[in-house]
Amino acid sequence: MKRNTQTHSQNFLRSPKLVAELLRKSSIKSSDTVYDIGAGSGVITSVLAPCVAEVVAIEVDPKTADILRRNVEEIHKFKNVTIIEKDFLSLPLPKNPYKIFSNIPFHISAKIVRRLFNTPFSPEAAYLIVQKQFGQKLISSDTKRFTSQIGMLLGAEYAIKIIKNLNKTDFTPAPAVDTVFIELKKRPQPLVERSRLPAYEAFTERCFSDPRFLAKQHLELIGATPGLSPSRLSLSQWLLLFNASELPASQQNR
Repeated sequence: MKRNTQTHSQNFLRSPKLVAELLRKSSIKSSDTVYDIGAGSGVITSVLAPCVAEVVAIEVDPKTADILRRNVEEIHKFKNVTIIEKDFLSLPLPKNPYKIFSNIPFHISAKIVRRLFNTPFSPEAAYLIVQKQFGQKLISSDTKRFTSQIGMLLGAEYAIKIIKNLNKTDFTPAPAVDTVFIELKKRPQPLVERSRLPAYEAFTERCFSDPRFLAKQHLELIGATPGLSPSRLSLSQWLLLFNASELPASQQNR
C-alpha cells in the first residue's frame, strides 16, 4: 500500500493487523456506517471496509487523497468506500446514525472532538487514537488526574474509557508523545436530560472560566470549599452542583 506520511504533521498507523485488533475491541458492527477522519493512505479504511456497511474516508491533503483513491479503488477495489477530499471541520455531519474509527491528527484533536459532539448529530460511538494526556483528560470519573472542561461536557452523554496504550513504533513517523486508543460510547440515557444539556454546558463552561462563580455554588454538597480547581472535580460532583444550581431558591438550602 502506498503511503504519504508527511502530511499535515500527522502520524499514521503502520500495521493493518493492529487496526484489526483495535476494531475487534470496538462495538462496530457489519451494519454500521463508519467515518475515518484523516484517512491518510487508507490503512484504517482498508481494514474497516470488509467489516462494515459503509466507510466514509475523509482526507484534506490532495496528494494523500490521490494515494487513498488508488489504494481503495485500484488495489482493494472496495465498492462501499466514499472518499471526501475536504477539511473535516468544515463538513456537515450526517443525520443518520454513524460511528467514528479514526487516528485523528493530534494537533487538532480538541477541535475535532468538539466538532463531533457539540451537535445534535453526534456519533453513536467514536473510537479515536489520541495523545495519552488528551485522552486521560476526557475521562471525567478519574479525580486522581486533571480532567478537562470538554471531558465534563462529553461525560453527560458518553461513557469514555481508554482501551489500549499504543507504542511509538506503531506509527510512521513515530510521534514524540504517548498515545492511546479510546472509546466514547453514547449512554442509553444521558446523565442530564436532553432538554437541560444546553444549561449544563453553559454552567460547566462558566465554572471553568470564572472561579468566583464556582465558589458561589453549593460546594458543601461535594465536601469542598471555595478555591478548588474545577479540573479536580469528578463528573458525579459536577452533576450534583449543576442539579443544585437548577433548584428554585426556596429549595436550595433544605
